[in-house]
Amino acid sequence: MSFRPFAAALAVLLLTAPAPADVKSRVAALAPSGLVLVVDADGNELVAQNAGKPFVPASVAKIVTAWLAMEVLGGDYRFETGFYLDDDRVLYVRGGGDPFLVSEELALLAPQLLAATGKEPFAGIVIDASYYPADLSIPGIEVTDEAYDALNAALAVNFNTIAAVREGKSVRPGEAQTPITPLAISEFRARGPAGKGRISLTQEDPSVGIRYAGELIAAFIERAGGSITGEIATGAVPEGLEPVYVHRQSRDLREVLRLMLLGSNNYIANQVFLEVGASRRGGPVSLEKSLEVGREILAEHGIADDIRLVEGSGISRDNRFTARGLAKVLDGFAPHATMLRETKRGSRYKTGTFSGVRTLAGYARTEEHGDARFVISLTGGGQLRFDLLEAIERGL
Repeated sequence: MSFRPFAAALAVLLLTAPAPADVKSRVAALAPSGLVLVVDADGNELVAQNAGKPFVPASVAKIVTAWLAMEVLGGDYRFETGFYLDDDRVLYVRGGGDPFLVSEELALLAPQLLAATGKEPFAGIVIDASYYPADLSIPGIEVTDEAYDALNAALAVNFNTIAAVREGKSVRPGEAQTPITPLAISEFRARGPAGKGRISLTQEDPSVGIRYAGELIAAFIERAGGSITGEIATGAVPEGLEPVYVHRQSRDLREVLRLMLLGSNNYIANQVFLEVGASRRGGPVSLEKSLEVGREILAEHGIADDIRLVEGSGISRDNRFTARGLAKVLDGFAPHATMLRETKRGSRYKTGTFSGVRTLAGYARTEEHGDARFVISLTGGGQLRFDLLEAIERGL
């Protein structure tokens, strides 16, 4: 007698067997010490395990930043960069905190700038980065060469990072769309890894990032048929000088937030968070303004004590959330859930990861309760987060 047909039938039966009815028991069996909260759209708690314990959200905090940005700025908001020209054809560039001033954006910007100013050579470029204070400090951002530690700035290109390839003393572009500049070569030669890599621009001297932005803007002006005969410097736009061109980011805030959440980009998150405060309190930006505006909005929703932010990306371990507070934010952010990554079953989620911290939050697609808001926080086991989410999807 062959047991193969029987084994095959048993395998099919196990795969198609109904999920355990008691999802709470399944969650407890998988992660007895884990924090798990599941709430339906009406606020009814479906699963609540260790849900009263505050936790470190890590990058799940970006959901709160995205929600605050949609509340304050609105999805149609676009960051702006101003260009000014004096009588000597010195070009002044005033940064407005655009988080997505990447090479592809500069390729769009440069021809439009030349259309507004003409192709006569510019006598020089002056970068005005005064919209951000020189002493800006974001908790959790450390002085490293890692891209996730990139410094926030009023005018920065490619997320204040350089991508290149270093072979000995030779440095060449790491991206086809990004010209290599003298400063990029010297910085990557000094601090870049061997081979292909990406480094953040130094925080010990924030002017390095500003000067690099000027060099890259100049390179794209030259690609578009313009030229610069003088130096690139930093300074202020002269009083009374009117802009000759204002570049509006081609991506609206909805798209910026979607890409920020998908890539879990700390730099973008804090640029957006800083703009939230400046929008309500006026420029220049400050972390204190954004924290103040954030607390006001959280208080309006009755969760000021549940969501403690010290910055907007989740990179700081001093951020502290409660699961119930985050569930309320998820309820408010529900119309924008499609900004988040999607599981095969249709759930939407955002991860957060630190040493000793594994978080997951979003909307679990369930049969009986629709898209339930869920929050998961564990001390380890990255895959376990998704095992718990699957148990929620199958059991509810």
